[in-house]
Amino acid sequence: MTVWPLRSLAEIENIGERMYAFAEGLYPLCRSITGDGVRQTLAAVSERLPLKVHEVATGTEVFDWTVPNEWNIRDAWIRNESGEKIVDFRVSNLHVLNYSVPVKAEMTLDELKPHLISIPEQPDLIPYRTSYYRETWGFCLSHRQLESLPDGRYEVFIDSTLAPGHLTYGEHVLPGETDDEVLITAHICHPSLANDNLSGIALLTHLAEALAEIPHRYTYRFLLIPGTIGSITWLARNEDRVGRIRHGLVLSCLGDGGGPTYKASRRGDAAVDRAARHVLSAGFPEPRLEAFSPYGYDERQFCSPAFNLPVGLLERSKYGEFPEYHTSADNLDFISAGHLEESFGMVARILDVLENDRRCTSLNPKCEPQLGKRGLYQAIGGDKDAARKQMAMLWALNLSDGQHSVLDMAERASIPFGIMSDTCAILEESGLVKSAGE
Repeated sequence: MTVWPLRSLAEIENIGERMYAFAEGLYPLCRSITGDGVRQTLAAVSERLPLKVHEVATGTEVFDWTVPNEWNIRDAWIRNESGEKIVDFRVSNLHVLNYSVPVKAEMTLDELKPHLISIPEQPDLIPYRTSYYRETWGFCLSHRQLESLPDGRYEVFIDSTLAPGHLTYGEHVLPGETDDEVLITAHICHPSLANDNLSGIALLTHLAEALAEIPHRYTYRFLLIPGTIGSITWLARNEDRVGRIRHGLVLSCLGDGGGPTYKASRRGDAAVDRAARHVLSAGFPEPRLEAFSPYGYDERQFCSPAFNLPVGLLERSKYGEFPEYHTSADNLDFISAGHLEESFGMVARILDVLENDRRCTSLNPKCEPQLGKRGLYQAIGGDKDAARKQMAMLWALNLSDGQHSVLDMAERASIPFGIMSDTCAILEESGLVKSAGE
């Protein structure tokens, strides 16, 4: 029996600090659904992974959508009558409405106000807002600053381009023992927002890097794509290969201390759904486990009716429900190396379940076999988990009927999968059970 050592990923030294440092380096870049910020981000990932970068031309039809014009921005500001820059893109790239068309004009405050966006309920924060598919321009600022603006004339300037170009995404495929695939994806279309979604980018990158160093059964496909239009584009260009995808996870909002939250695939009972629910329930007192809904991140595209792929969404705090979401408060102080490390461990344990779940058949099914004469009590050991390991052995022997998987056993016994999997391996080595495939 082959046991794939994916659980060992959770023990990588300083992985949280390494992910945090990577996110910190990417934080200043102004990303969007297209443009050089995306390319710069993928270039940074490419320094760690052999990433294949795809460029899809503006105007390409992808199902019911069309790849939009490419947006790039170099500078933007608002100046008051004294020539002082009171809003400055170089101070925070959230200050500009993402996908703003170029503008250079002078206007009154009343003329300017329709182009100013704030959050009255969070008066000290800068909002993050976009206008991908409607050509306009705008600035985002704190409501306290907006309320303090005096009457007068203001000079506004946005040095941007919105023109035919490309949509850019990155892909890394890590071959395994089989051609069956696990899809891991994160979105790369947000500017200086640490939790949403530099945390996902950093975790995906370091996961792919670590997986390359250990044996694994599945082939892993890692996608770094702009939200919505990126997954739609990838699916349109890869319809012939989606049938290989056996499991999938969308990674987002994984650097804060909330949750954890898992949103199931459209199927609801896919192996990845069961694995995630088991891992989170075993590791956290009150995980948030949600059914699928057609609102959220890219899981809704992978789970659209024609594909219905087994792809779930893993987060800490749920998108849209933490106060820092899509504001300047989602900064590097909001995430931590410790929370990133804990999230990395969650993913490692979910993948461990997917890689190592199997069915076992007892070779001594008539009553309980005598464990003492086989030295199996000694194999259990005398640590604090000894009682639970003994129960795991009894459950495994009872449920090794060729019908129950290791995950079935772990769920039935309320014992972590890792303990149950190790127990089944011991029983197989002792000649009491044999593996019977997935």
